Amino acid sequence: MGRPCFKLEKLHPDPLAGVDEAGCAPLAGPVVAAAVILDRERFPRGIDDSKALPAKAREAICARLRKTAVVGVGIATVEEIDTINIFWARMLAMQRAVDALGVEPAMVLVDGNRCPDWERPSLAIVGGDARCRSIAAASIVAKVTRDAIMADYARAWPGYGWETNQGYPTPAHQRALRELGPTPIHRRSFAPVRQFTLDL
Repeated sequence: MGRPCFKLEKLHPDPLAGVDEAGCAPLAGPVVAAAVILDRERFPRGIDDSKALPAKAREAICARLRKTAVVGVGIATVEEIDTINIFWARMLAMQRAVDALGVEPAMVLVDGNRCPDWERPSLAIVGGDARCRSIAAASIVAKVTRDAIMADYARAWPGYGWETNQGYPTPAHQRALRELGPTPIHRRSFAPVRQFTLDL
């Protein structure tokens, strides 16, 4: 398919925000969403779905986005994930990301099959991070932001490998859960964690 482009964005008015999140599947840590309004005449080269980019490239593009685009980040905490479930926490993080822009977009393009329950003109696009440059930019910011949060948590709670697995349920992470038990930032509503919290 190639790198995301402005083809879909051109159908909508400016300012247009792309929105994506990172961290729905991990067993630990928050879910992080980002909203990005690109300057269509001045944006970093190499924008792509964050999953298609190596970490160093993501970090470099994210740094440039913060200088050339309007960026908002929204976070839903572990406590919120466990209280309202990961789906609604994802929606909450995206709402917060758009609110954090400081600019009201004329249109919001959201990665996935559903938009948050807001009054904004918006469109959900399945696979949007591979089709829309604005959403791809948001995916990069969300991923880089969340990875940095998990690297900080890895220093506070060593042994789980979050500096490399970012809280995803890798064999090493699940082994650490068995041997060390859950931390305060583990999602207790997730079955692989819940089994170790029954006696707590």
